[in-house]
Formats: sequence, C-alpha cells, structure tokens
Amino acid sequence: MADSSFDVVSKIDRQEVDNALNQTVKEVGHRFDFKGTGASISWSGQKDIEIKANSEERANAVLDVFKEKIVKRNLSLKILDAGEPKPSGREYRLVVALKEGIDQENAKKISKLIRDEGPKGVKAQIQGEELRVSSKKKDELQQVISLLKGKDLDIALQFVNYR
Repeated sequence: MADSSFDVVSKIDRQEVDNALNQTVKEVGHRFDFKGTGASISWSGQKDIEIKANSEERANAVLDVFKEKIVKRNLSLKILDAGEPKPSGREYRLVVALKEGIDQENAKKISKLIRDEGPKGVKAQIQGEELRVSSKKKDELQQVISLLKGKDLDIALQFVNYR
C-alpha cells in the first residue's frame, strides 16, 4: 500500500485580507474617533498594507481595527508583520507586511519537531516553501496535525492535499 501524505503550507487568502481591509476602510470612515485624523489604510504593492494617520496612536488604532477584521474572517494574526509607526512629514505611516510561505529556517524547525515528537513512522520533506509529511498510517498523520496545531509557531499553518 502506498504512503498517505499531506502538505504543510503557509498561504494567505488574499480575497479575505482584501475584504478585511475594505471593512476597515469603512469603519475608519464612519467612526467618530477617527474624524479629522487623516486616518487611512490601503494596499501598498502586492504584499504590503500601508496605514496613515496624524498621530502614532491613531495609526495603531487603525491597525487594531484591521486586526479585529482579520480575526473575524478566520485568518491568523501570524500572517501580519507590522512595523512601528514612522513620522513622514505631518503624518505617521505604518507598513504591515503579509507573511506567506514557510522559509527554510521554519521548515527545518517543523521537520525536527515532527522527527522528535511525532510518531516514528512519519517522514517530513522540505519542498520549496512547503513541507510534505508522509506515513504508512493515516492515524500517524492525524497525530502530526494535532501536534503542529498544539505548538505555538511564528507562522500560520494550513494542512492541504491530504491523501
């Protein structure tokens, strides 16, 4: 019988992020505490979101609203890599990068975790920005998924191609 397997990936549902961003734009436009602060949030390229406001506190408040919308859309906050608000002329700018893909360092860490704490018959292979986990028994794969969900890693993980 062939091995069963699944892939561990870190992907972003860009449409859901875009929906959360649009909801944040609406809320910032309607809320009284943002009136006259010049607060705004928008895409800045493919992987970055830019927040502008007239004070550091307002920029962080817009970020909090955005995080709230991200959570409501069942996305992990681990996909966000927010910097610090930096003064730019009369306003403060805050750049939030979106983290996607599993880098080599995290892939090695996850692979070692599976080898050390997972069932003995499980193999993990790094394939670019994802990890293929395979085993002869499907129960062992379920144990690996539970193990990874239980660990607090710095990246958002999804489990796909389960066969």
